Amino acid sequence: MATAECDREVPSALCTEFLNFSAKDTASKWLQATDLYKEIYQHLARYVPKIYCLGPNLNPQSEDLLAQLLLQNPLEWYLCGEDPSTGLAKLEQNNQPSQLCGHVFRVGEPTYSCRECAADPTCVLCMQCFLGSVHKEHRYRMTTSGGGGFCDCGDTEAWKKGPYCQTHEPNISDSCQEDPLAHLAPDMVARCYNVFSIVLRYAVNMLTWEKEDELPTGLEPPDRHDTYYCMLFNDEVHTYEQVIYTLQKAVNCTQKEAVSFATTVDRDGRKSVRFGDLAYCELAKSVIVRNTSRQSKPLRVQVMHSSVVAHQCFALKVLQWLGHVIGYSDALRRILCQVGLENGPEGENSSLVDTLMLCDSKMWKGARNVYHQLLMSSLLMDLKYKKLFAIQFAKNYRCLQTDFMEDDHERVVSVTSLSVQLFTVPTMNYECLQSDYVKDDHDREFSVTDLSVQMFTVPSLARMLIIEENLMTTIIKTFVDHLRHRDLQGRFQFERYTAQQAFKFRRVQSLIGDLKYVLISRPTEWSDQLREKFLEGLDTFLELLKCMQGMDPVVRQVGQHIEMEPEWEAAFTLQMKLTHIISMMQEWCATDECVLIEAYKKCLTALTHCHSGFTDGEQPITLSMCGHSVDTIRYCVSQEKVSIHLPVSRLLAGLHVLLSKMEVAYRFPERLPLSELSPPMLIEHPLRCLVLCAQVHAGMWRRNGFSLVNQIYYYHNVKCRVEMFDKDLVMLQAGASMMDPNHFLMIVLSRFELYHIFSTADCRKRYNRENTNKDVVQQNNTMIEEMLHLIMMVVGERFEAGVGQVDVCDQIKREIIHQLGIRPMAHSELVKALPENENRETGMERVIDNVALFKKPGVTGRGLYELRPECASQFNLYFHHYSRADQSKAEEAQRKLRRQKGEDTALPPPVLPPFCPLFASLVNILQCDVLLGMLGAVLQWAVEPSGGHWSESMLQRVLHLIGMALLEEQQQLENNSEDQDVSFNFTLKMSRPGEAPSNTASVLALLENLQNAPHLEVHKDMIRWILKTLGAIKMTRERTASTSAVTASGCHRQEEMVCDKDKAERKRKAEMARLRREKIMAQMSEMQRHFINENKELFQQSLEELDASTSTSLENSPSWSDASLVSVGPRRSRPGEQKQVVTCILCQEEQEIRADGKAMVLAAFVQRSTVMSKNRKRPLHDPERHDPLFMHPDLSFGTHTSSCGHIMHSHCWQRYFEAVQAKEQRRQQRLRVHNSYDVGNGEFLCPLCECLSNTVIPLLPSAKGVASLEPPGLSQWLKTCSQQIKAMHSAHRKLQPISADAVDEIVEEECLAPEGFRVDYTPPSPYSSTIKEMLTTFGTATYKVGLKVHPNEQDPRVPIMCWGSCAYTIQSIERLLVDEEKPLFGSLPCRQDDCLSSLARFGSACWTAASQSSVQGHFIRLLAALVPDPQVETSPCILDIDMLHLLVSAVLSYGSVQSQDSSGLSVDAVQLHLFHLVTVAHVVQILLTSDPGDATMEQESGGGEEEEAICRLYNTLKTHLGSSLPDMSSGWHLWRCVKLGILPYLRGAALFFHHLNGVPSPPQLQGMGPGQWEALCGYLSLPSNLLQLYYCQQELMEPLLLGWCTHPGVRQTLQGGAVLLSFPRESNSLIDLPEDYSALINQASSFTCPKSGGDKSRAPTLCLVCGTMLCSQSYCCQTELEGEDVGACTAHTFVCGAGVGIFLRVRESQVLFLAGKTKGCFYAPPYLDDYGETDQGLRRGNPLHLCRERYRKIQKLWRQHSITEEIGHAQEANQTLVGIDWQHL
Repeated sequence: MATAECDREVPSALCTEFLNFSAKDTASKWLQATDLYKEIYQHLARYVPKIYCLGPNLNPQSEDLLAQLLLQNPLEWYLCGEDPSTGLAKLEQNNQPSQLCGHVFRVGEPTYSCRECAADPTCVLCMQCFLGSVHKEHRYRMTTSGGGGFCDCGDTEAWKKGPYCQTHEPNISDSCQEDPLAHLAPDMVARCYNVFSIVLRYAVNMLTWEKEDELPTGLEPPDRHDTYYCMLFNDEVHTYEQVIYTLQKAVNCTQKEAVSFATTVDRDGRKSVRFGDLAYCELAKSVIVRNTSRQSKPLRVQVMHSSVVAHQCFALKVLQWLGHVIGYSDALRRILCQVGLENGPEGENSSLVDTLMLCDSKMWKGARNVYHQLLMSSLLMDLKYKKLFAIQFAKNYRCLQTDFMEDDHERVVSVTSLSVQLFTVPTMNYECLQSDYVKDDHDREFSVTDLSVQMFTVPSLARMLIIEENLMTTIIKTFVDHLRHRDLQGRFQFERYTAQQAFKFRRVQSLIGDLKYVLISRPTEWSDQLREKFLEGLDTFLELLKCMQGMDPVVRQVGQHIEMEPEWEAAFTLQMKLTHIISMMQEWCATDECVLIEAYKKCLTALTHCHSGFTDGEQPITLSMCGHSVDTIRYCVSQEKVSIHLPVSRLLAGLHVLLSKMEVAYRFPERLPLSELSPPMLIEHPLRCLVLCAQVHAGMWRRNGFSLVNQIYYYHNVKCRVEMFDKDLVMLQAGASMMDPNHFLMIVLSRFELYHIFSTADCRKRYNRENTNKDVVQQNNTMIEEMLHLIMMVVGERFEAGVGQVDVCDQIKREIIHQLGIRPMAHSELVKALPENENRETGMERVIDNVALFKKPGVTGRGLYELRPECASQFNLYFHHYSRADQSKAEEAQRKLRRQKGEDTALPPPVLPPFCPLFASLVNILQCDVLLGMLGAVLQWAVEPSGGHWSESMLQRVLHLIGMALLEEQQQLENNSEDQDVSFNFTLKMSRPGEAPSNTASVLALLENLQNAPHLEVHKDMIRWILKTLGAIKMTRERTASTSAVTASGCHRQEEMVCDKDKAERKRKAEMARLRREKIMAQMSEMQRHFINENKELFQQSLEELDASTSTSLENSPSWSDASLVSVGPRRSRPGEQKQVVTCILCQEEQEIRADGKAMVLAAFVQRSTVMSKNRKRPLHDPERHDPLFMHPDLSFGTHTSSCGHIMHSHCWQRYFEAVQAKEQRRQQRLRVHNSYDVGNGEFLCPLCECLSNTVIPLLPSAKGVASLEPPGLSQWLKTCSQQIKAMHSAHRKLQPISADAVDEIVEEECLAPEGFRVDYTPPSPYSSTIKEMLTTFGTATYKVGLKVHPNEQDPRVPIMCWGSCAYTIQSIERLLVDEEKPLFGSLPCRQDDCLSSLARFGSACWTAASQSSVQGHFIRLLAALVPDPQVETSPCILDIDMLHLLVSAVLSYGSVQSQDSSGLSVDAVQLHLFHLVTVAHVVQILLTSDPGDATMEQESGGGEEEEAICRLYNTLKTHLGSSLPDMSSGWHLWRCVKLGILPYLRGAALFFHHLNGVPSPPQLQGMGPGQWEALCGYLSLPSNLLQLYYCQQELMEPLLLGWCTHPGVRQTLQGGAVLLSFPRESNSLIDLPEDYSALINQASSFTCPKSGGDKSRAPTLCLVCGTMLCSQSYCCQTELEGEDVGACTAHTFVCGAGVGIFLRVRESQVLFLAGKTKGCFYAPPYLDDYGETDQGLRRGNPLHLCRERYRKIQKLWRQHSITEEIGHAQEANQTLVGIDWQHL
């Protein structure tokens, strides 16, 4: 109670103070003061606690108002020396606006980076600057901001060209160099300086204040309340659920309040959860700490005195105020920067900004956010101070990062995240900041370390920091310090890796990001200082790589499987993160020769140092083979330790290539240590690594588990291979180019453990015949294949600039050619398959058009690139980046292509570019003795294959190698100038037989042998190609020897002969194949004929049936002349009696449909719908009391029925459904997940097509029409009808219990029923029991779904819901046909046809399953809406009835009256009368709502009878209604309104009567030609001038018309009492989407969550039906629906779409379909990039544009009511979708 009282008193006390307070006086008092600091502090001490934190719930509006009045106004008066409103305006006028945009991004705002002009990917523009810049015509990337960065427009270092947009274009006249302070009066400067220094110091002191119960000196309040807050702080360790649960226990709040607390803590970083005295708050604190300390460290909670909290709140306000004030003038900004960076009394690093940075990890998120915003708008916007701030940041870097690593906040709110602003400036205390961040537990984006991107990415700053602050070394050292786990050799060890270390390791990775920022722009000019500092940085970097060289070694498991999978991911994560750094280091080295030479030496020293520790235990051995011998060491990969991590070797390989590329190796050989290199040492480790991969492929390491398989996968993966696999290959090439090729090959054989196979003298005969262990043979075969592949790669991979004479474009082209060689690919797949550089570019766009053709996508699928046919010759089957699977796919694809072109299927090696001089000696491998020996051996085994000791792929590789050697020789001969001799002579060596003792056959001889071997059919083409090439080379050699023309022509002839032979051979094969095919076909048709003859009578029978069914199914059976087709009324066409026979899909039995037969049913799906709604605001009705008899014309809710058209026996279906139910019960006990269908709701999947269904419709025979006597006229019938109704009224009354005093009234009313009408007669049901049961089943299902109630088959509303569903479904199908411009009949799929006819027939029969009197009651009320009936009290007015619903319900409910009438009145006549009545009512309805808008469009032709009549009718209406109707003079306009307005109704009626009465449709309505109106009126037996209906029966119609017009509802509606609907109702469509996706992102980024005060929504989601933006997937917007918490989208579907919703998740670029609470799926968005692909998740960032076809497709799904079905199919196809909690979205 006490708190409430003081709450009341305080404002009154304050009020008197306000009234007496004057900001001007206070400011003038301050101007006279001697100690301003003390004065301001006293003022704050007095007022701050009176404004802020007075109670448990803060009131931001009034607090801000009072703070502005009492605290900020005096400061502004003092600052300006006059009224702030004029003073600040003057400042703004004199200000030169900055050329920097500096717009700080909100979370989720779109940012743009130009891929052509940005200095690096961190340079971004905001949407406004982008649209006004040159870059929107370039290739750009669009992403959504995580918040916190700012726009780089106007920063000349950020853009190669076009740094300014139109707004920020600098004025040429400005002298940019002048000091902005020159414009200010000196006394103003002094005042600013005073205020800023006092206020900023106050804010910094308060935000970094650590005492909870007292204030800094000078701020103690005059009167101190004894109130406290229990303050809860955010961390990144505890989950939402833990916090909510704990709060509920600690401060007994509801779940809702706890959620709101948790959301605020997450958003602002802290929130008070209790307010009161000290003990009360301490109690809550102890509960929270106790509850959260079980698994991890407890949540941070502090009990703080309310005055401390008050001053902290105001301190944040002050920082925001400073940011606001400096926006008026650059001069003020400059002063604030000076104040912030001025060193305090403690000397070095003690400025206010330093204090803020170093206390960053102790502050809460909200405070960090505010001061980062201030830093961005002050220091980072002023180029001079940005530099000074950068230096301070770099000085503190190590300390900040360490704090961050230990902290548990996010990096975004950490000061370390500013690095990108500084370090990417290629010109910033870094250590200290980063160490803070590593310790901290907040997100990096809220840490000051996140500012690094603002500084390190500016090239000039980054270079300056490298030179002055030695930034590179600082970053790397900070990094190495935090990875403390080492093994004995000093290598990193990530084995026993706790969650805490993993968390820290993730934090440490942000340092690599900073290093990347620093290196991102390469220097063009090098100073000596920069060289020195860069090389010093390289030294520290090599220390880091040395710790990685050889980490995570593996040993092969033999015997038993490895027990625990070793940790491998950390090492690879590190490798992936460093990949770009290593590449960038090499690029820096490449820009300066001196640096490159020094770096090469340093790297070589480091490698030698690494190797010195490894070689001791390995004994030397000598290998000899083919007359050569070499010394090496004994080492088996399959027995010793081997590691896949060799960054030092790989860096050296990269630098070695650069020596060749920059030609340093040829110009300064004396400065390089090339002579000291030991090639065997260089190749040793990379070779072991490649052998390890080969052995894993050969299955020798199976027992080492998945960790090794994964490592090998990543080693080859596109993310790592550039600095792993590719560099190992280069290192082998570098080593081999400096060795004797024979020696190199022997070492390779030895490491592959194959030396013993090839070195024996008789290896050609057959190796180790006695060893029959199948596994070992298989392994050896694979190892030989892998080794041959490696030799191919060493000789053939020349597409690295520096190894071969190529440039970067050639390399990318080759990658693309080989990717497209597998299959055509989409742009995104290609990008994924190519390595990205540090700017996330692959360079693909420059070359793609030279090698590929683009094919645009259709409505589904995506655009594909196909390889240009002329590039196929560059295809290499043994491309080094192919995996095994890729290789076999590519081989198949290429051979298929060749077959299609009719070429032979050989895939010879492509012609290669020449090597660079440094690598030129590699070609000699192809002609060395050892290789020829190996080739000969494999060919020999192939000639005489025995057992499994040989494989075809081995032979294929050998043939490929021979082909490579021949092509090499051919190239050298062609490029050879006359005088010198070609040293490469493979042809000579391959035709020389072996030495004397063994006399082995030559390679050539073996090839010629193989050409005829029957078991090598596949390789014949290749062998033929080799011999052909060989012949050509011999000719060339002979020609050069004796240059005579004769041999040349001989050569041609020989080639031609070979060619002709080839062609003839191929022709012969084709001819044989054709003959074989023909023979088989002849045999098959003979067998067919034989079978038909044997089973003659069977075929005869089915043919007859076929004839019968085709004739009946034809819409127009020949006996009908087209003119006479009428679907309703006594003249109705009666189609001949025909049996309808259907087959059950479950038991395959045939069954005729008869009223007394077994029930056949159609699987159907009933759903509520708002697709045609014209009023989504209408509140939901109360299902228990709602009366659905009359549908309002706005169709706000309907019930739609659809079917997949599959038919079953009712008993088969029941059995099937029971089985589904039983299965579901069993499944629920096992797995507690949702299914794609909800059995509890009666849902099942159609047994045939798996389409979602929730009920079945019984199939009924069509009604037999009885040709009647002379049908009565309308007036006659109405008379009879009113008598029948009266009789029924009295009969119904008798059924009801009545009170005594009402008896006498009734006696008088007892009247005679018309002749032949028996009220007491209850007709027998014409249907069999199973059909009756199914009638009830479907009726109840429609009722249950349509009204959302529990099933109740006795409810009188059951038949109404069924008629409504029939009418609604007809209307929806009619709209679909109009929207798709299809004819009314003949274009519907048969499943919809079947569904409509079953619905209509069901509707006419459903009264038999309901109580007859209630259905008659419905008919009476329906008719009373048109023909007034004194006994029906409340009839709706004519404007509130949808006429098609009225027609369908009246016609279908009449059956219950007809059944008691034996007077011979035919149903047809009644149908026609009802139809005419409703039609007239609809004409009147249209006239009453018609719009006089475009009546001016007068038609030329004179008034026809229609126009004259319509004017008469309109005037009659006007006489009844007077001024409520506007004047209309144009009859033509009125008639046009009526014709257009009534058309949908007539088309709906035609569909209805066609299906109800089974009359075939006229041919004119099966097309879209002219004459539709007349055909439609004829088919419905209406006059084509509808007004005749009225005027022929005028005396009858006039009183009805009067009755309709005098209904009080009509005048009320017309005078604006409700929304007027005009006819025809337009089809609803989904909302219009903008052409460019970024407009949507922008709209979403400014959308704030409606519940949590102005907070940005995390997942803004757009409803495509009504255009509402929702805050999805978050606790704040959950609401309760039917007792369950649901997210905003699910809740919205129930308001907007009757439970079905279509949404676009803007940040994910993803369409979301929802149905009910448990069903949903994601669908491809209608936005595509230029390559015809969607970008779900906006990962690629290509600009996206609306694809109208795809959007139409989504709209069509919605209009067809197929969303639920689509979700069902998606969930069946993808089980992961079932597990998602859709209701929380």
